[in-house]
Amino acid sequence: MSDGDDPHEQIAQLEAQIEALAATVESCRKIILLAKAAIAGGLLLILAMLVGALRHEVATLSVATAALLGGIVLLGSNRSTADQASAEMKKAEAARAGLIDRLEFRTVQGGAPTLERFPFT
Repeated sequence: MSDGDDPHEQIAQLEAQIEALAATVESCRKIILLAKAAIAGGLLLILAMLVGALRHEVATLSVATAALLGGIVLLGSNRSTADQASAEMKKAEAARAGLIDRLEFRTVQGGAPTLERFPFT
């Protein structure tokens, strides 16, 4: 039996892949939050200029537009990346579950579980 055929090794590889994908999803979630903040900041700047709270300056409008558009791009890009990583993670979890289901577990004789009292109770 080669290493590629060992279900325990395959399960370990799938678990490592699942952890990496979970880290990717978490990273995307943080960037999505930052993107939403950039969108909100850009909109607030534009609204502040429209109601007269800020002077109409090209620099302010440029910053607001850059924040708004940059936030939209970051949001869309990271949302699709997170969706793809989540889909891959579900596939890997299903493959891991399938491998675990095919494993033949041994029954331990005479090892019936017992409840022990905690020393502090």
